[in-house]
Amino acid sequence: MDAIQAPIIPIVGGWIRETPGTISLGQGVVHYGPPAVAVDAVRDALASSFAHEYGDGGGLAVLVDAIRRKLAADNGIDLARGSKVMVTAGANMAFMHAVLAITTPGDDVILPVPFYFNHEMAIEMAGCRAVRVPTDERYQLRLDAIEQAITPRTRAIVTISPNNPSGAVLSEASLCALNALCRARGIYHIADEPYEYFTYGGVRHFSPGSLPDAAGHTFSIYSLSKAYGMPGWRVGYVVYPDALASGMMKSQDTILINPTIASQVGAAAALGVGRSYCEPYVREMASIRDIVVSELSSLAPLATVPAADGAFYALLRVNANLDPVTIAERLIREHKVAVIPGTAFGMDGCYFRVAFGALQKATVAEGIGRLVTGLGALLGSRP
Repeated sequence: MDAIQAPIIPIVGGWIRETPGTISLGQGVVHYGPPAVAVDAVRDALASSFAHEYGDGGGLAVLVDAIRRKLAADNGIDLARGSKVMVTAGANMAFMHAVLAITTPGDDVILPVPFYFNHEMAIEMAGCRAVRVPTDERYQLRLDAIEQAITPRTRAIVTISPNNPSGAVLSEASLCALNALCRARGIYHIADEPYEYFTYGGVRHFSPGSLPDAAGHTFSIYSLSKAYGMPGWRVGYVVYPDALASGMMKSQDTILINPTIASQVGAAAALGVGRSYCEPYVREMASIRDIVVSELSSLAPLATVPAADGAFYALLRVNANLDPVTIAERLIREHKVAVIPGTAFGMDGCYFRVAFGALQKATVAEGIGRLVTGLGALLGSRP
């Protein structure tokens, strides 16, 4: 545990609490809450005895049925092709289960950079090695680099699309090619897709688990935290190969037993509303994204940021030899704006993840303005 990176969100959160008035562009949350029907469903469930008892480790039948319908309609995934679904306490737990189910200590798992820091942490906690592989200048997959990184100990390749922390949406062609590579080499493809609905400018998300021959080697991981504004409810789910059912259930039963019953009831109600619930917020976020990218672009040539086509992040590169953790702390303490240093996501150099999901139009200008002014001051030149 001492060798594993400390989770950066609580560290930055501590600096924010010590600096009242800070606007956070740090944690990846949305500014809206869950559908009213979900809250009502939980209230009703709490009045029933079943909500206070143990439940099925795989998930409540009503929620699993709702997930099955959602997967078919939104992702093109048919569980009858050889997959199972498990409800988990968020997407992080789904990823942990997947790693434990397919690896033994000393195995490799490939992470294209930038990666989600909890993925690397989970891999290392399982006694495995996270193999970092570079992406291109727009954070798209480099299939040649990935293939060169495969060894006899490689058990899985992880993709995140839309990406956290860069906001890049991986192309359908690259995801198809990667999935085919995994199948040919006997490697699992873990596709992390919590931001599936957050795409902009005509860009569309693709689920590799929808491919006709993907079921036997593909994990597809989802969450209700983002689209339905319910991160504190801790509900996610994972589609996984039938052959791994024993290992997945052993991990679930040991770590969790079963997801919280009341949260699952609320999740089923939220899925009943469906994607239409978050669509107005995604449209609003698209306009906020445009403001963010435009304002950050004013930092050039001091800093650059590729346009983010998905999620609600931008990965800002500062063109200076500075320690990003030190700069992140100074931005909070001196300019009252918080971002996450890119070192947490495997980036070498001075990078920062800028999260704008929690902002509304009334606050985005102030938050991004503080960031632009603060970076200009810290770099010795105001844009």
